Amino acid sequence: MKQNDNYNAKPSLSTLNETDEAIINLVIPTDYAGLRLDQALAKLLPHWSRNRIQSWISKKRIILDGNTCSTKQKVWGNEQIQVSPNFDSAANSYTAEAITLDIIFEDNALIVINKPAGMVVHPGSGNWHGTLLNALLHHAPQLENVPRAGIVHRLDKNTSGLLVVAKTIEAQTQLVRQLQQRTVKRDYLALVLGEITQNGTVDAPVGRHPVHRTKMAITTSGKTARTHYKMLESLTGCSLLQCSLETGRTHQIRVHMHAIHHPLVGDPVYGGKPRKTTPETVHLLMEFPRQALHAWQLGLVHPENGQTMHWHTELPDDLAHLLQLLREHSQTNS
Repeated sequence: MKQNDNYNAKPSLSTLNETDEAIINLVIPTDYAGLRLDQALAKLLPHWSRNRIQSWISKKRIILDGNTCSTKQKVWGNEQIQVSPNFDSAANSYTAEAITLDIIFEDNALIVINKPAGMVVHPGSGNWHGTLLNALLHHAPQLENVPRAGIVHRLDKNTSGLLVVAKTIEAQTQLVRQLQQRTVKRDYLALVLGEITQNGTVDAPVGRHPVHRTKMAITTSGKTARTHYKMLESLTGCSLLQCSLETGRTHQIRVHMHAIHHPLVGDPVYGGKPRKTTPETVHLLMEFPRQALHAWQLGLVHPENGQTMHWHTELPDDLAHLLQLLREHSQTNS
């Protein structure tokens, strides 16, 4: 980030706490000229989301050159900004926590992590602590200086598997560019209801559900989303697929599999009930406590040396055990 001489470096969150009504003093860099105020502040204060910054503007907790301001107000450089953040659970959630990480690979630019099911990636409503971000700040304290602690893509709380983290702003910029250009290879193993006999592609835009705002859906106003799926194994009442993402929308695989009437086993939001199978298999499928989705393979170009990198990880114990039982039932009923 280019900075002018008057720019005050962003504060370390470890110096801020709920008992201090600290004021953060900033100067808008001249190369931010023409940006909206909320856009400029989102770049200067990457620890906080733009929604939170917009909320502070509306609550008059942000002062520009001695005056209150509006979200859409443009800045031109050298403006004096005073930010009075309210230290609620969201702001205080960016703290280092000693949480064990399953690290598959690490060097000066990258960390590749095998995330367990049940771990939230980023602090949010109802999950302010115990997240991957909190663990990363403990494992690599320098990530405090990288927006969102280097996280460039996410996995749902109950999806397991591989996730890459950038350790520098330069590496993060390169990885985001690769994601935008759709050159990052992300393959998932998905256990879905019903028997799929051929490979295919779901090409349907995904966006926020028009009524149930916590859900995603296929909608004409959504963003382009494309999932390629390959049948790996046919089992009684279900199928094991390899799902490859061409895009990476929220809940993309879960929504796309639901759309072709083969929802993920165990999906509490987009799932369904097994059909045309044995009572024993129905019990196994219905009792699985999470969506049966695992980020299996990850491939990208190393942001520093340009080398093509590839990683894969085995199925977690819960999903591997379910598959073993399903195979036994399939053999018994064949």
